[in-house]
Amino acid sequence: MEPALKEIYKKKVAPGLKEKFAYTNVHRIPTLEKVVLNVGFGKAEDRKAAAEAVIEDLGKITGQRAVPTKSRTAISNFKLRIGDTIGARVTLRGARMWEFLDRFINVAAPTIRDFRGLSTKSFDGRGNYTCGISDHTIFPEIELDKVSRAIGFDLTIVTTAETDKEARELLTLLGIPFRKPGTAA
Repeated sequence: MEPALKEIYKKKVAPGLKEKFAYTNVHRIPTLEKVVLNVGFGKAEDRKAAAEAVIEDLGKITGQRAVPTKSRTAISNFKLRIGDTIGARVTLRGARMWEFLDRFINVAAPTIRDFRGLSTKSFDGRGNYTCGISDHTIFPEIELDKVSRAIGFDLTIVTTAETDKEARELLTLLGIPFRKPGTAA
């Protein structure tokens, strides 16, 4: 069974994009390639204890185990050695990507405090979108009474769109809650 958001993409979004941008080839219609969640953790005394908690929480949110990221350089002022775990990341593709994005759009994003929409200024010029999520407890999979630290992460949506305009239209049609023009941050 296909994820609900992918069904919406096939039935409404792809035909809408084909009509708006006059694509002659169906393979030129932009689609989602992957979704990447990236977390970095701070203070040296917390780092080792935080690593497992962050990896576990990211696994609960995404349904896939996070990969720890290691330091490539040593920085003595930060008490950082080569090979220390400094973050974690998860790359979602296929059905997990569509299901995660559906949960983010319909369940998690509306629960963000003082949420007026995501910024439309976070496109990279090549059709990819990145936003920062300051608190991971917006996801229902996280039990609030078991949270020892709030985790913020970057959410990157990689598309096959060639321009930001195409990517913005794709994400808007998928239901990403972008901020209305003229509203303050």
